[in-house]
Amino acid sequence: MAAAAALARMELKPKGRLPSSQEAIKNQVRKELMAEAAASERGVSAEEKELVSPEKEEAAGLSVSGVYFICPLTGTVVRKDMREKHIREAILSYFSVDPVAASIMEIHTFNKDREKVRVGVETMAKYLDNIYLHPEEEKYRKIKLQNKVFQERISCLEGIHKFFQAIGFETKTLPVPGQETTEDYYVLKEEMLTRLEDLKDYKEQLLSSEPVRAQLDRQLCVFKPSPEAARFELPNDFYNLTTEEIKREQRLRTEAVEKASMLRTRAMREKDEQREMRKYNYTLVRVRFPDGYILQGTFYARESVSMLYNFVREALTNDWLPFELLGPGGLKLTDENLAFNECGLVPSTLLTLVWDASVMADIQAAGAEQPASPLKPELLSKVQTLS
Repeated sequence: MAAAAALARMELKPKGRLPSSQEAIKNQVRKELMAEAAASERGVSAEEKELVSPEKEEAAGLSVSGVYFICPLTGTVVRKDMREKHIREAILSYFSVDPVAASIMEIHTFNKDREKVRVGVETMAKYLDNIYLHPEEEKYRKIKLQNKVFQERISCLEGIHKFFQAIGFETKTLPVPGQETTEDYYVLKEEMLTRLEDLKDYKEQLLSSEPVRAQLDRQLCVFKPSPEAARFELPNDFYNLTTEEIKREQRLRTEAVEKASMLRTRAMREKDEQREMRKYNYTLVRVRFPDGYILQGTFYARESVSMLYNFVREALTNDWLPFELLGPGGLKLTDENLAFNECGLVPSTLLTLVWDASVMADIQAAGAEQPASPLKPELLSKVQTLS
């Protein structure tokens, strides 16, 4: 249900049209995964389905049930711990449709060492360049699999062998000239010599592609005015630490706080506070509007505050209205380039939105009619109550 809702939001949101090939990838991958999911659903027993319920009950008292991500290939919303598995399944499911595109995604996504990927891809591009520029030269159409450069730079990359097969290479065992031994080669099929422009396109795709990364789902929510706005109960997804480590850290801090405050200098305390801030991966942010309504979203702890300003503007009916955000104690968030953890706004925070007084005075003086709430009607239609 969460995935369907998120996908619906994505479909309705105005955006630039994607390239047709990317639309095709997204539609086909979604179709493949839906077919697989339907097949799996038919084989799941009622007892197995019940296994999901404890997690839902556990999340009932939390401010947010967890950290979620949106798969760029399918639009599906998945839990943090399932994102890599889902992206892998999405890429692998696309091999039956476009093996070249799928293998390129696999190379860039599944290999985590970006420097190794860069070196391997550039070496592979040189092989393809040689073929494109010298198609009459047979030596360029053969790649010895035991070649040291090939082994060290290319063969070690996951997905690279699927890429070779997809663009028209086949494995052959050939005799070594002047010897009685043989060696294995990748050899370009003869028919690919009539499709040299395709090879050039494959090379460009390989060089220009980026890893497929899931996008953090903001989990945008709007709440009615509530005295519970400053109360947060976060799931473990928001922390770098394990549950046991979190409990131990909390106990030790409680025991040592009075003594530490007396013995440490201010600089030492600030240094420790910054170290604490780095323990958080995400932060749950609530913005309270002048009418009391609350806008909530999830952010990376290391994202800049400017992303929050954009998030708020996108929720406004009149996104041109200037505003400021005030942190705890009424402190203005003036530097939008600072990260949430640098401002101490982790793992959760309640901020207050204030309008630019001079602009609001001008609007009132002009007699301009203002909506009852500054938030978009479609967001207000889904308003919730904080419990």
